[in-house]
Amino acid sequence: MEYLINKKVKDIEISGIRKFSNMVAGKKDMLSLTIGQPDFPTPDHIKEAAKKAIDEDFTTYTHNAGDLSLREAASNFVNQKYGLNYNPQSEVIVTAGASEAIDIAFRTILDEGVEVILPGPVYPGYEPIVRLCGADPVYVDIKDNGFRFTAELIAPYITNKTRCIVLPYPSNPTGVSLNKQELLAIAELLKDKDIFVLADEIYSELLFDADHISIGSFLREKTIVINGLSKSHSMTGWRIGFLFAPESICQQILKVHQYNVTCASSVSQRAALQALTVGINDSLEMKEEYKKRRDYLYSRLADMGLEVINPDGAFYFFIKIPVAGTSSFDFCLDLVEKANLAVVPGSAFSALGEGYFRISFAYSFDTLKEACDRLAAYLASH
Repeated sequence: MEYLINKKVKDIEISGIRKFSNMVAGKKDMLSLTIGQPDFPTPDHIKEAAKKAIDEDFTTYTHNAGDLSLREAASNFVNQKYGLNYNPQSEVIVTAGASEAIDIAFRTILDEGVEVILPGPVYPGYEPIVRLCGADPVYVDIKDNGFRFTAELIAPYITNKTRCIVLPYPSNPTGVSLNKQELLAIAELLKDKDIFVLADEIYSELLFDADHISIGSFLREKTIVINGLSKSHSMTGWRIGFLFAPESICQQILKVHQYNVTCASSVSQRAALQALTVGINDSLEMKEEYKKRRDYLYSRLADMGLEVINPDGAFYFFIKIPVAGTSSFDFCLDLVEKANLAVVPGSAFSALGEGYFRISFAYSFDTLKEACDRLAAYLASH
């Protein structure tokens, strides 16, 4: 029966990140820096709130858009942190992780044959959904611009087919963010154009040397803001994301969300309420630890003579492969076989990531030190 399966589904592939991670799983003495998952436990007070929700039988459907108290907390969170204003009654949706938010946003705004402009290299979760919607991804090469996705680079790629521009920052895989001037320039470029902006800001609380600024501050009427608790509160498995958009857009997206998941997990929603109220600043301690890891890794990588940009946020380094003529996949496979060290090939982040590899520093200092020792030894032998 496989021949009857939707061709668009057959044409997409499993994420290159997961593919490589799964390939090395279970190998003896393997150090893996592949997955972008915080190594901190979910804060205890959040777990206690979930237990209490179960004990109090808060286990039924909530409003499709999410429990109103959580939507109010989410609205307050982005207002307090980033100066954004969204009506919790009609402009906020609680989703099953940021991934579902991205999915329902694209399925609402995209039609067959339209185009979505993305930076390259970029997180691999956008293109498959774009293609499933019958739209075409258009990649902009940002490698020679310090991985900065600026208005100057975007402008030549805008056509009468452009429906959406994706702004993911701080970025996975590069850790690079955008500053106020760069965001204002993008807003100016798009202000008279009928083009959506999908702002994936899931790492907004993990910006090390500046405060996060959202494009939603400058281009509210066209922007769909995606956020969530996976990275900020170490709640990957709880699957709570948030979508913020003007009412006229949000209420259309809500229809897709309703038929997709009905509502996010009620127990997870109660935990999320705790995270966004009592735990509103839980990310600060984690962020400080990530910053220490970043500084350590940057020093070690620089000492190895590797070409790398110091990330503004998130928990990734995107590093140029120092071995000439080697594909990113072959380099990473050789690293696995000879150094027992797993990283992610740059090609997992679009064709424009070829020639690079990604390291996640969402791991302990001991793990990172051993990983650097293995990488240095490997490079010294080549």
